Parts: sequence; structure tokens; C-alpha cells
Amino acid sequence: MEQYTVEQAAALLGLHVKTVRNYVRDGRLPAVRVGKRYRIAKDDLAAFGGLPPDEPAPRRAAEVSAIVQLDGIGRAEMDRVTTMVTGALAGRPNGVRVQFAYDEERAHLKVIVLGELEPAAQVLRIVDALVRA
Repeated sequence: MEQYTVEQAAALLGLHVKTVRNYVRDGRLPAVRVGKRYRIAKDDLAAFGGLPPDEPAPRRAAEVSAIVQLDGIGRAEMDRVTTMVTGALAGRPNGVRVQFAYDEERAHLKVIVLGELEPAAQVLRIVDALVRA
């Protein structure tokens, strides 16, 4: 448990040392006497001063959103790409979502990839392999 001296608490709260000492003596700020000095618990100081309590650091996360446009893709090839990508993702929790948008008139297939970095990279590798084949 982290504790502060009266001097440290005064500096953190932006108050005079005598003011903090008076708060302790009056019982408004909980403290423990150690020898001739007071020690103030970090949580008590945070509650007294309206400071935010220590919260665990948020989990670091990274996500990708990508749109891959494939030109010159006929209906049969579009079916093959969408089936292969969907099949590769089926039945596994993988942290990625893939959607397809096909414009038959222009022969454009857009593959929209959303999610975690590594699973998204795997989807992009699959699309790359299918287009190169």
C-alpha cells in the first residue's frame, strides 16, 4: 500500500502543509501516525482530494479496417473468391469480419476487412493468393 507524508500530500493537493496537518488532526483526512509523523494512504488521499483512483491501464489493442478493390473480376471468379475467403473463416472465432460488395456491371469486387491485425492479415494473404492464381 502506497503512503504519503503530510508534505507529499500537501504538494499533491496543492495545499499548505499546515492545512493538511489540520485536516488530519480534525479527522477529515484519514492518516496513521508512525512515530512523530503521519502517513496518508494513497486511496484515502485520492478520495479526499477528489482525485481519480488508480485504474488499470487499458488493454492495448489495434484493429484494421481495409477495403480491397479487385478490378476485372467476373461473376464466376467473384464466387470463387468469396467462397474461399468465407470458407477459410468458417467455424473459427478469429477476430475478423469480412464483407463483400460486387458490381457486376463494372466487374469490381470490394472486400471489406475489419478486425484484429493478424486475422485481417491472413484474410488479405488469402485474397492475394486467389487473385494471383
